[in-house]
Amino acid sequence: MLHEYRDIISEMKTEDAHFAKIFEKHNELDQKVADVEEGREPMEDLDLEKLKKEKLKLKDEAYALILKYKEAKGL
Repeated sequence: MLHEYRDIISEMKTEDAHFAKIFEKHNELDQKVADVEEGREPMEDLDLEKLKKEKLKLKDEAYALILKYKEAKGL
């Protein structure tokens, strides 16, 4: 997720517990979606779409926090 901000994400995960929680939840959902799409776990299409939307919402929230962090740090 947001690989171009890898260094900032590493900093933020240690400094911001809320960001770390969002990042971890996104990664969990990412793995679950991959498991379903690759046939390792069954799931209805509608439920899969809900997971994808939740994952995207978390990514958007993480991105907003990254931008706020960059602005605060003058990066």
